[in-house]
Amino acid sequence: MTLILDGKAVAERLRGRLAARIATLAFTPGLVVLRVGEDPASGVYVHNKDKAALAAGFASRTRHLPAETTEAELLAEIAALNADREVDGILVQLPLPVHIRAEAAIAAVDPAKDVDGFHPLNAGRLASGLSGITPEGVRGLVPCTPRGAMHLLAEAKAQLRGARAVVVGRSQIVGRPMAQLLLGADCTVTIAHSRTRDLAGECRRADILIAAVGRPEMIRGDWVREGAVVIDVGINRMPDGKLVGDVAYAEALPRAAAITPVPGGVGPMTIACLLENTLEAALARRA
Repeated sequence: MTLILDGKAVAERLRGRLAARIATLAFTPGLVVLRVGEDPASGVYVHNKDKAALAAGFASRTRHLPAETTEAELLAEIAALNADREVDGILVQLPLPVHIRAEAAIAAVDPAKDVDGFHPLNAGRLASGLSGITPEGVRGLVPCTPRGAMHLLAEAKAQLRGARAVVVGRSQIVGRPMAQLLLGADCTVTIAHSRTRDLAGECRRADILIAAVGRPEMIRGDWVREGAVVIDVGINRMPDGKLVGDVAYAEALPRAAAITPVPGGVGPMTIACLLENTLEAALARRA
């Protein structure tokens, strides 16, 4: 019987552990989100983040800047937060307006407060094996969505050492850091993408299949190996308003040993892991 990985339940348990840890501290970890403009999806995410952070005991606030904010003005806001001793985590909400370079904003964040894990220094540490997830815990700040996927693989009791893992998607936000985390867990990792020759064949060889390509139901059920663990990072809104993942869920369900639904799988883990990163950043800054 296929195990459906309930990201909402796993995220709730993680937030509970974070709240219990914060209750023992002599300080309150501080998180600030910088949002520029009125992107609707960003508004929903930021609202949910604030709600979860406050419930877990974080000092969380959002700095909402108008769409016409210049790049220089945003960088000045980031510099002020870098210098603020009460702020442990800074998140620059993407996407930014087209006149602001996302890479400039990300690079301006103090790496020690980069709770998204996107700063080039943190990305380099992950790529070089100096950070990541180990049996003893997490070293450094790693991107939230891949970190959440690793929690879900643990929930599935997936045997990672020596497993063949295929990551479909090569973005800096999910695909590449996901592959690095799996390499650190001793998987044999293939990064595939929409231009991969015989993509279906690559997927069929996977014990662990991570879908993060951003195309609705691109990965069909017969691409899934019998007994594979499937983590679907994709979330795509169809013309009728329905949300679907990158995997054809109904087709893959009977073939997988474990699978994440969309919605309700990886999505809830992203915010929980943002809070996990914020607590770790706060503890590291005070060590």
